Amino acid sequence: MLIVHVHVQVKPECIEAFKMATEANAGASVQEPGIARFDVVQQSDDASRFVLVEVYRTAEAPAAHKATAHYAEWRDAVADMMAAPRTSVKYANLFPEDAGW
Repeated sequence: MLIVHVHVQVKPECIEAFKMATEANAGASVQEPGIARFDVVQQSDDASRFVLVEVYRTAEAPAAHKATAHYAEWRDAVADMMAAPRTSVKYANLFPEDAGW
């Protein structure tokens, strides 16, 4: 498993549009065979900050995800909504060893 946290800060006036675009992307993403989970969380004390929690089954799955039409549509739709460039941090799953996904 590969877990990626994508940190996003959105312009305040774009929060609702970002949420709609990201919900559509997440819904399509969980249909991909290489994605075990795709969560979208919003920071409680700053509504302009989000984390996309992407859980991939294989090391190749992120590249396959980025090759999908729905990812390209999301990327292009939200590009001008960003208050700062998005960043990501990759994690390896340690426990549970088999998360049951």
